[in-house]
Formats: sequence, C-alpha cells, structure tokens
Amino acid sequence: MSLTLHPDHLQAIQAHADRTYPEECCGLLLGTIAADEKVVHEVYTTPNAWDQDVATVLNDREGLTKTRRYWIAPEDSLAAMREAHQRDLDIIGIYHSHPDHPAIPSECDRAIAWSQYSYLIVSVEQGTAIDCRSWILNEQHQFDPETIQLAALARM
Repeated sequence: MSLTLHPDHLQAIQAHADRTYPEECCGLLLGTIAADEKVVHEVYTTPNAWDQDVATVLNDREGLTKTRRYWIAPEDSLAAMREAHQRDLDIIGIYHSHPDHPAIPSECDRAIAWSQYSYLIVSVEQGTAIDCRSWILNEQHQFDPETIQLAALARM
C-alpha cells in the first residue's frame, strides 16, 4: 500500500506542524482507496484536543501534555466524515507531528491506531518540519512503513 498526495498537501501538513510547535498538530486525510494506493484529496486540519480528561479515559499515566500527545475530538472526526461523505471521499488517514522527536510512531500512537488508516507523522525540530513518514498497522498490530508518493494535482 502507498499513500499518494500532492506536494501542496504535504506543505500544508508541514506548515500546520510548524505553527503548532512545540505542541503536536493533528488532522485527517480525506481521499480514496483504489487497489493498493490511498490517494489524498484534502487535508482536514483539526485542533489538538488532548487534555487531562482524555488522558484519564485512555489510562495515560505519564502526565504528558499536547507537546507529546494528540487527540482528535469525536465532533471533529464526525464533521470530517460528513464533509468526506458529501464529496464521495473517505477518511483514509491521520496525520500528526512529533516535536523534537523522529517521525516514528510511539507506543501511544500504536495503541490507539486503526488498521485501515495511514498514519503520517511529521518530525519538527526547533519549530521546523524536517521529516515526514507514513505508517500502517500490520496484522500483528505493529507499524510498517508506508511509501509516500507525490503526485500532480490533476491526477487527484
């Protein structure tokens, strides 16, 4: 499986990550799935809704803040689903940033991940996005790298 997106989509995600630094940014990828390719048609930014209530529900005992965790509120997910449905698209992935950490999924990322989604992670060092990688869950509920392909907008 590969994830195809336009360079403007990647630039929008990286700019979102830069703006929210030192906190994690997050959002959804709206698009289509055909054969072995997921194609992003829109980047849907969301606020990072991580707070102590979410940490409690998820049994996160580390006391971490938005600088190390993200959460997309159910109402934001629902709004994205509605918009995607109106445009004959699906939510095909989630993106978020790792401030001052590599673009490699954390254990928390893995614990809350869904197998049908791509997980695009942006590494942001000192306020500047430096790396972007995509991941998918395998049958053992472990992350495998997913190829990112950049495509022209006309193809989308």
